[in-house]
Amino acid sequence: MEEKLKIIDHYLMIRLPEEVDHHSSTEISRRADSMILDNDVEHVVFDFSDTKFMDSSGIGVLAGRYRKISCFGGKVYVIHADSRIQRILKMSGLMNFVEIME
Repeated sequence: MEEKLKIIDHYLMIRLPEEVDHHSSTEISRRADSMILDNDVEHVVFDFSDTKFMDSSGIGVLAGRYRKISCFGGKVYVIHADSRIQRILKMSGLMNFVEIME
C-alpha cells in the first residue's frame, strides 16, 4: 500500500505504507515537506496502521519532519504504532521528540 497524505484541520496526516525503508522514505519526505511548506500545516501525524517494517530510513523521515515542523512551533504525533514500532522509536530516542497517541 502506498502512503497517503492529507491535511485535516491544520494537521498533516501521513498514513505510512507497509514497509518504511530507503525506497519509500525519500518520496514520503519529499511529499510531506512540500505539503508542510505549501499549506497551513501546524502539526504532523504519522499513522502506522499498515506498517509492519521500518528501518533507520523511517526514523529519518520522522526526525526530519520533526525538525521542519518544530521550526514553526508544531509537534509530531504517532498513532496506531504497534509494539515493534514503539520499540524502534524508544531505541532511536525519537520518543523524546514525538508524542505517541494511544
